[in-house]
Amino acid sequence: MSTKDLLAEAMKLKPEERFTLVEGLIQSLDEPDKKLNEIWATEAEARLNAYRDGKLEGIPMEDIFKK
Repeated sequence: MSTKDLLAEAMKLKPEERFTLVEGLIQSLDEPDKKLNEIWATEAEARLNAYRDGKLEGIPMEDIFKK
């Protein structure tokens, strides 16, 4: 079945059913990337350790929001 055929069939659904279909499709595109999450977690931990060890300075939140 082609994408055009799928769309035609989906348009026959009730609005609530179309919403459920669209929501499911969008969620399928937003699956977390486990490898990327691991990379960011490692980076965040390294930054926190560097800050705690005095190797990295923090920036006050007020200064960040001023920019």
